[in-house]
Amino acid sequence: MRLLGVGMCAAALALGLVAAPAQAQSGTGGQGGQGVRNVQDVQDVQGLRGAGWALKDTAKDARFRGLAAVSRSTAWVAGSKGTVLRTVDGGRSWRDVSPPVAVAEGLELRDIEAFDARRAVALSIGEGAASRVLRTEDGGTTWAETFRNPDPRAFYDCLAFSDFRYGLAVSDPVDGKFRILSTDDGGRTWAVLPSAGMPDALPGEAGFAAGGQCLVSAGSHDVWLATGGAATARVLHSADRGRTWQVAESGIPAGDPARGVFALAFRDRTTGLAVGGDYRTGQASPQAAAVSADAGRTWRPARTPPPAYRSGAAWLPHLRGAALAVGPTGTDVTTDGGRSWRALAPGSFDTVGCADDGGCWAAGEKGRVGRLERTDRP
Repeated sequence: MRLLGVGMCAAALALGLVAAPAQAQSGTGGQGGQGVRNVQDVQDVQGLRGAGWALKDTAKDARFRGLAAVSRSTAWVAGSKGTVLRTVDGGRSWRDVSPPVAVAEGLELRDIEAFDARRAVALSIGEGAASRVLRTEDGGTTWAETFRNPDPRAFYDCLAFSDFRYGLAVSDPVDGKFRILSTDDGGRTWAVLPSAGMPDALPGEAGFAAGGQCLVSAGSHDVWLATGGAATARVLHSADRGRTWQVAESGIPAGDPARGVFALAFRDRTTGLAVGGDYRTGQASPQAAAVSADAGRTWRPARTPPPAYRSGAAWLPHLRGAALAVGPTGTDVTTDGGRSWRALAPGSFDTVGCADDGGCWAAGEKGRVGRLERTDRP
């Protein structure tokens, strides 16, 4: 969304939680045996007793609004000034794997999707040629630009991949409809999909490039798109990889260019969360969370929503009903599938993600990255 400019795109906050069940000893890119320390750890995490953000020093001041949580050990973050970092040791050290200055100088990298420790796809946002897709196959040693937006009317906000081949990117409306960019070869090539199956956009409607979660996927074909900025904040759902879409009202307050749904998270093809609000400092964000149990066809407001604007959300793996929401004023947790939220930790984050092995990461302003861990240990 153009309104957000360079200040409202959320990158990645590194968050790591010991949440994997005892039989899950490793995940993609993970190190076997690090998912669970002992049975007591699993019990404590299930109650989220003593869990909080362990900050990981990145030695950078970029704002990270793009995050890819690969495992407890491996995560990528992307953000302002064309910055990309990667860790493979749980955040103890970070390698600057930013694209060369000649490629990425001045770019706002607002989303990054990673398949493992070597392969990742990053999106820069902005009008016209500022919207680009970059891809690496060697851990960020080299990058290839695989898409540069040729249309000055388009403004790409978010990326989502369903697997290592199929992915989509979404632009704010062009000619009255959201524009969808598609790849079936892992981001090597891209094509704009026909718009015939896309409903008309509302006046002023757009996506928020605030944390890389305005476009999300679950399973092999299902994708959801969050909107704001119009009279109604909506969620669009495609069950055929972006060719046709159905639309539903989210129930999250809108009616202003700064309000709407900022992030979605789907645990599976039917169970989803939506969070958002009003991103302006000091503005109230009532009813800023909603839940769906029918693939986004209908949404119900949370009984007890987060107390303020939230720009990122993620389900905690292996903990049914548990999820996190992050924003500039703190982190909230739900253990009942999004119906009620409570404060978990203070501190500003823009985005959050969890890996299959239970590693949860979050990222935000001033190089801030954290992993969800037991913080009450000596």
